[in-house]
Amino acid sequence: MDYATQADIIALYGADALVVADRNGDGAIEHASVTRALTSAKGEIDTYLGARYTLPLTEVPEYLKQLTVDVAIYRLALPADVLTEEIRRRYDDAISALKRIAKGEAQLAFTPMPVVPGETPAPTGPRPIVVGGPPRLFSRDQMREL
Repeated sequence: MDYATQADIIALYGADALVVADRNGDGAIEHASVTRALTSAKGEIDTYLGARYTLPLTEVPEYLKQLTVDVAIYRLALPADVLTEEIRRRYDDAISALKRIAKGEAQLAFTPMPVVPGETPAPTGPRPIVVGGPPRLFSRDQMREL
């Protein structure tokens, strides 16, 4: 499932935002470039989300669409030599937000699932961090006995 589409870019920033997808300067948007940038953005975002969420996500929150669009526009602007401070700032802000999500300082807001009586709902939020485990085989005390 894609996190954002070309229509999402236009809805958030208008059609002018896709000027970065005009590779040959003819005024036409290269849809393949936009698709590649969105796919690349999803892959980059998944590296952060994978620390807290089970992938692939079954739902895409609106905030995740925003982050995906910001990363994709940055990716489109790099080879086109049209990178502006605003595009770079949006990208840096998106990566900062993803780092906070990966650390557990923030989380994605999913639509609550209706609870069916007698059924345990599948977890959609952050996965718990496991801090326990079996006893250590080699500890300082055990090594001193040898």
